[in-house]
Amino acid sequence: MAEFESIYNQYFREVYSFVLSLSRNEKIAEEITQETFFKALKSIDKFNGNCKINVWLCQIAKIT
Repeated sequence: MAEFESIYNQYFREVYSFVLSLSRNEKIAEEITQETFFKALKSIDKFNGNCKINVWLCQIAKIT
């Protein structure tokens, strides 16, 4: 769990900025970013390293 906390701390701002650029709404961007990390936590075992983790997170955000 500490490892995922590190991922959250490292990539939160990047994912939030990405979602904000799509939504242009701070509240929506914050909600989608939180949902993105929740989904990522639930499926971290499916991350196989074929792409950078920030790309994986942004892909999750796009479908959220």
